[in-house]
Amino acid sequence: MNSDNIGVTGSVERNKTAKSKKGFKAFIYSQKIAPYVFISPFIFVFVIFFIYPAISTVTMSFQTVLPGKVEFIGFENYKNLFNPTFFKAIKNSIMYTALTLALLIPIPMILACFLNSKNMVGRNFFRSTLFIPALTSAVVATTIFRLIFGELPGSLMNQIIGAFGLSPIKWLKMQHTSFAALLFLACWRWTGVNILYFLSGLQNIPQEVNESAELDGATTMQKFMHITMPMLRPITIYVLTISIYGGMAMFTESYMLFGSNKSPNDMALTIIGYLYRQGWEQNNIGFGSAIGIVLLLFALVLNFTQLKVFGLFKKED
Repeated sequence: MNSDNIGVTGSVERNKTAKSKKGFKAFIYSQKIAPYVFISPFIFVFVIFFIYPAISTVTMSFQTVLPGKVEFIGFENYKNLFNPTFFKAIKNSIMYTALTLALLIPIPMILACFLNSKNMVGRNFFRSTLFIPALTSAVVATTIFRLIFGELPGSLMNQIIGAFGLSPIKWLKMQHTSFAALLFLACWRWTGVNILYFLSGLQNIPQEVNESAELDGATTMQKFMHITMPMLRPITIYVLTISIYGGMAMFTESYMLFGSNKSPNDMALTIIGYLYRQGWEQNNIGFGSAIGIVLLLFALVLNFTQLKVFGLFKKED
């Protein structure tokens, strides 16, 4: 092969290399490809840490999963769900969710209205102070509340009721008082977060609307009922949705408050607690997976129902 042929061959190879580099660069900088490049990390994480575990959970819910033994048993795990303990866990979770909704929506909304008022003294101080509990570790906060609601006469709550001449109470040994402790903890932790949500909604309400209402002689209550609440509807629906999820997913607070997943007579056992008991404490992962699937379906139905009731799926006029 002579030198001319070698030169031509080398030139062709260089042209191919240059074209491939140019094509790769054009591919990377393409406006059509760029969005997919940017969202690819999320898609990768979503598939690995959500889609794959979800599919595995569905599969295991139809199996007996033991060390060195995996056996397909059909709907046996779902049939075993029909037991008193599971129904009690459902009842406790629903009761906890309903009570937290009754407290963690109206109270933060009203407090947010106060903090949004120009006449409120120390608004910024209270905004930051009320948000601090959300930054506290759930384990630390629950441990402290366990001491506050202790059964000894020296615990804080027993000292408070003792000032009114009442005898010490074993707060965490009775159904109603133990739920009161859980609700008190929930309000302490999440009131500040919900206040911020409602504050963001209040600050998006045009000031001219309230001023026009004042000129027409509307009272503060009338403005709240006919202006503030309707315009806070999207935020209220969002807070309601995440509160339902948070209530149904509650576990750490109950576990730490009672020092284990075995509260007296299972009076604070939640669905997640029952899943943890079956899946990890009793090493029955297949049955635990069935509990998780039922919880997922239950939460989805509950949330979609409330979204449908509040008309979120209706087209705006």
